[in-house]
Amino acid sequence: MIEWKNLDTLSSYKELEGAQRVNLVEAMSGDNGANRVKNYSVPMAEGYAYNYAAKAVDDKIIDTLAKLAEEAQLVDKFSELYNGAVVNTGEKRLVLHQLTRGQLGNKVEADGVDKREFYVTQQNRIAEFAKKVHAGEITNAAGEKFTTVVQIGIGGSDLGPRAMYLALENWAKKTGNFKMDAKFISNVDPDDASAVLNSTDVAHAIFVLVSKSGTTLETLTNESFVKDALKKAGLNPADHMIAVTSETSPLAKSDDYLDAFFMDDYIGGRFSSTSAVGGAVLSLAFGPDVFAQFLEGAAAEDKTALEKDIRKNPAMLDALIGVYERNVLGMENTAVLPYSQALNRFPAHLQQLDMESNGKSVNRFGEPVNYVTGPIIFGEPGTNGQHSFYQLLHQGTTIIPLQFIAYKNSQIGNDVDIQGSTSQQKLCANVAAQIVAFACGKSDDDKNKNFEGGRPSSIIIGEEVNPKTLGALLAHFENKVMFQGFVWNINSFDQEGVQLGKVLAKRVLAHDTEGALSVYSDLLNI
Repeated sequence: MIEWKNLDTLSSYKELEGAQRVNLVEAMSGDNGANRVKNYSVPMAEGYAYNYAAKAVDDKIIDTLAKLAEEAQLVDKFSELYNGAVVNTGEKRLVLHQLTRGQLGNKVEADGVDKREFYVTQQNRIAEFAKKVHAGEITNAAGEKFTTVVQIGIGGSDLGPRAMYLALENWAKKTGNFKMDAKFISNVDPDDASAVLNSTDVAHAIFVLVSKSGTTLETLTNESFVKDALKKAGLNPADHMIAVTSETSPLAKSDDYLDAFFMDDYIGGRFSSTSAVGGAVLSLAFGPDVFAQFLEGAAAEDKTALEKDIRKNPAMLDALIGVYERNVLGMENTAVLPYSQALNRFPAHLQQLDMESNGKSVNRFGEPVNYVTGPIIFGEPGTNGQHSFYQLLHQGTTIIPLQFIAYKNSQIGNDVDIQGSTSQQKLCANVAAQIVAFACGKSDDDKNKNFEGGRPSSIIIGEEVNPKTLGALLAHFENKVMFQGFVWNINSFDQEGVQLGKVLAKRVLAHDTEGALSVYSDLLNI
């Protein structure tokens, strides 16, 4: 029987609080460090490994985390989720993003249909549409091929798909899978849409409007901006636009679009990259076969999250080490540091995925919790970040856990040897050096040059960024966030925190304001 309990009521959590702390400097120095790097590693799907040697944990702490995983019924709760339980208690909805890439458990029926079949049907429809666009069977009014796809959406309709596109763009060009250039419009700031349109041949562009409800203010505003630009160019917007929306939205049966592809309420925006939200733009940009590989990688990593043994379940282990750092060691932040330029927008996606999911102060029953929950997430690609905020990470007064991501090979396949090493070797040398520098530090009589060390990190190591490995990486973090939400007994699948500002903005636009809101409206000339 599944029981939903607050973290501070679990006996294993109290045991974790009393566990002896690990001296990371000692643990990672000399032979101790070498042995930890060899032994503190968990295989992931698609050739990845999650290495936690530089985290401030030992076997005893991991054993206690395993007890916590069992007492909190983490894998059982995941099973409930993918088998169709109403895990999203705030909105009383199922949570089905895993079904977009595979059937993990029982058949799930909702709205009178088999949801796996529903998602596969949409993937097939998108694939056929994309193939016709690439073959020149679907063209602009002049019979000319579309060469650019522009996604119009915000939040999960932008951050995930944009990060995935940028991650695969260079790979696709190198491997001959690049079909169309992709661009993204998200911000309601008119300068965003204008900048994209000014650099786009709109006569040969197809626009993907993404809004589940069909009522998203920013997205519909940008749609109008785009339609105006198309009309001014003498083009019919209906010949250049498709919609990704729900079957019940006003966009679903509109003549304003070449076609409409469907999602549903059971997939939150931040979990939607493997749904039609990511499927349309990625299939148009790279071809449906590439998108299928992306889904395959995500499905493979999802299967690792079924493993009861914490030492064989990388997402659960990653999640619980994060809970230990957050709730026992009192660390408030996590820096995500991909040593891969392909992942330059991946931290931005994880900001939404993590903080929108687990930035909650009440449990799944609406009761205040007496412990901290989701961390603050930020990050930049290495080595750029080293010349930016790493100063604080190394010598600041706040210890921030670090999550490195690195690859043995670049996407380009041919590198240049400069001063005895390639660019990729230099990149990997930097990440190896940073892990040890953060953990071990360096003593110096000059306190300005003294590094205390003891700064914990983990690293996910892969072969290269390609569709399958990208899908696996995405699924790892989605599952990590899910497991942490289960531990904290919060609902990771609603986002009421984004609603109040939207409501007040509508009041401002309707000139229904008073007090400070009225004065700010005047200051901004609204």
